[in-house]
Amino acid sequence: MTAESGRSLPVWGFLIIVIVYLAIIQGGGLLAAELAGIDSDEAFTTASNVMVTMWIPLGAALVFTYAVVGVLRWWRPVLTDDRPVRRWLWAVPIVLLAAVALAVDYADLADKSVGFVLALLVATQMVGWGEEGMFRGLGVTTLRRRGLREGQVALWSSLIFGAVHLSNVIGRGLSAIGQALVVAFAGYFFYLIRRVSGGNVLNSVLHGLFDFALLSGTAILVDQEAYPGSLAAIAAYVVLAVLLLVRRRRIEPVRA
Repeated sequence: MTAESGRSLPVWGFLIIVIVYLAIIQGGGLLAAELAGIDSDEAFTTASNVMVTMWIPLGAALVFTYAVVGVLRWWRPVLTDDRPVRRWLWAVPIVLLAAVALAVDYADLADKSVGFVLALLVATQMVGWGEEGMFRGLGVTTLRRRGLREGQVALWSSLIFGAVHLSNVIGRGLSAIGQALVVAFAGYFFYLIRRVSGGNVLNSVLHGLFDFALLSGTAILVDQEAYPGSLAAIAAYVVLAVLLLVRRRRIEPVRA
């Protein structure tokens, strides 16, 4: 199977798929929490709550994402990437992995059960594999097949990724706007990880670990105080933004 095999998907078709994906997560999460009688501030406080409010909607969205990949017969272009970048860009996953190690709230996690930690880890990996499959997998492949240049693919796939997170206004209010901007930057970092690693695996795993680290310091206890280590995530974004800005002309491979 070549990179251009499989069915065709217009950009508007991809956007419809994104809307359905989003509806599964948001609608499924709200419905599951309502049926189980779980308050929003307790969604991540017990293993059973995590399974209900995260596993159910995220699992359904994950299945939907890769079902679409299967229907389109896009397994190869979604899971592998044939557009390499220069090797120095391995700095991107290294910086993010260091940020994860610093941002995990080990003390608060130690107060939780092993079952809870595993439940949260599985849930956040569902986020990582689902969102990377949708936006860096399906999204990037769709835009490339429309003939966009790689810079345009990076820009639009990241902007769509950020815009989707505006749906969090439902639960977080106007703070979701700032989150959407940050997420758009993160989308670009994950896009580069996909290209430098040659596939959609490393970015999916790191995405999940990053979310695990952030949730561990902000949402696993009722009225949890913000964990100072979470600032490592912000620092990583700043470091990567500056690094990529300075070396922006040294991303694409040297032409022979």
